[in-house]
Amino acid sequence: MRFKEKKTINIILESLFDTYSNRVPDVKKITSALIDNNIILDQSEIINDHIAFRTMGVKFLGIQSLEKIFLHHGYVKRDFYSFKIKKLNAFWYSHSDENMPRIFISELKVNELNKKSKSIISKYTDQVIEDPVDKLDLNNANEVINFLSNPLWSLPSLNDFNDLLEETEYGSWVIYNRYYLNHYTISVHELIDKYNTLEEFNAFVTKIGIKLNDSGGVIKESKDGLLLQSSSVANRVKANFSEGSSIIPGSYVEFAERKILPKYIDVSEIKSIHRRDGFEAANADKIFESTYKKQVEKNS
Repeated sequence: MRFKEKKTINIILESLFDTYSNRVPDVKKITSALIDNNIILDQSEIINDHIAFRTMGVKFLGIQSLEKIFLHHGYVKRDFYSFKIKKLNAFWYSHSDENMPRIFISELKVNELNKKSKSIISKYTDQVIEDPVDKLDLNNANEVINFLSNPLWSLPSLNDFNDLLEETEYGSWVIYNRYYLNHYTISVHELIDKYNTLEEFNAFVTKIGIKLNDSGGVIKESKDGLLLQSSSVANRVKANFSEGSSIIPGSYVEFAERKILPKYIDVSEIKSIHRRDGFEAANADKIFESTYKKQVEKNS
């Protein structure tokens, strides 16, 4: 993810991506294969459809805190999504500049969890006694990058991680990973012919050994048929806990195909405004499971 203009938000997004790609081997594996097959020249040619963050919906944190960074830098808040079974809320955000990735921020509805899970989460999140974003100079890229790269609470115990896992795999992921980038998304419709449909692209990445999340089907399709999404299963990472280390799910890569809206089907030069925008709750619900134990262990 590279930008021609080096605005503050672009510097922030590039740094997030660099940390993420170093932590998720599938990112460079896919990029290298695209280059080796002459589909792209380098990473900068990949159009990033969106990036996603996971948060805890508690006082001083959650969507209302993290979104301030992106709203400050020109992003506009768009649609709200609710995931009742997973106990999550989410919003997405768009930017008017060309090829800026959409932002998808979700949060765990901690108050809806059982007493034990709430107690575990509060043990850590209660360490945050004011909104940390309010203390940042949001025009200082290094300050924002440092905030997004460092934990907001103490290192969790493996017991707490595993106990949370029983009720909310999302919650266990956040308690350890904090604000690590959850995923970035390749816009497959922007690639060259024979690779620019999700079906073709999935076949390509499967050949190079990428394991795909098959919850709800490998391809998740919106009700209108215009948004298709797939994802890898999360790469497993060595995680250091307060009483030792363990292997847990990290982050993953998503792939999206946004089809042309029917009213623009005859437009000669197709641009992003001519394609299906936004998200689909049913698709996102299954994409969340890219870090879930059932997917990661089945494909390990």
